[in-house]
Amino acid sequence: MHVLLIEDDPLVASGIRAGLMTFDFVVDHVSTVNAARQAMRTVASDVVILDRGLPDGDGLQLLAEWREQGNDVPVLVLTARDAVRDRVDGLQGGADDYLVKPFDLDELVARLHALLRRVAGRSSGLIAHGALCLDPTAREVYVDEQLIMLSRRELVLLETFLQSPRSVLSADQLKDSLYGMNDDVESNALNVHIHHLRRKLGSGVIETVRGLGYRLGKPEAVHAAGTPYKGQL
Repeated sequence: MHVLLIEDDPLVASGIRAGLMTFDFVVDHVSTVNAARQAMRTVASDVVILDRGLPDGDGLQLLAEWREQGNDVPVLVLTARDAVRDRVDGLQGGADDYLVKPFDLDELVARLHALLRRVAGRSSGLIAHGALCLDPTAREVYVDEQLIMLSRRELVLLETFLQSPRSVLSADQLKDSLYGMNDDVESNALNVHIHHLRRKLGSGVIETVRGLGYRLGKPEAVHAAGTPYKGQL
């Protein structure tokens, strides 16, 4: 999942970015309101972590601007302002969650997963699709209770599809979920990751929608490598 981190303290930002990356989040960091506006236009972020006190403006004013534009990306406000009035203002101003500094990384990760779960309309922390089950917290994937070994980016890509099971996702959207703005991406990288997922989870786990992108296959298409599924019987 792609996180846009808007934080002007370089030490705090570095710690958050490093911590989230250990949980397979893709993190892009900016430190100003203007840079955040540009990043929001450039990259499709799944969730935003927003500091209030930025050098060129108040984070809540930026959030209000996004909401007025119809941008409903989940936003977690992360700030040192801990008064009840500040928290109320943040939530009423369009924030989906509010966390006060200092904070525990595990709590931040849990809150981000909760936001993504809420957006996807799920009540459970586990994501199921036919015989497949993904545990976002443990970063593990099972098919028929068999652990499937996926690389970090394969797991992130699969999670992106599972978060939007009925949507056709463009190649650009999928690349945004896998890579940061400054990453060097080979032209065939996405195709390679999709090929590996199909090899490990069944050729029908991801469908190609010609001219548009890709979407998650039907639940019955999922099977562990080397085992048949209904369409092959």
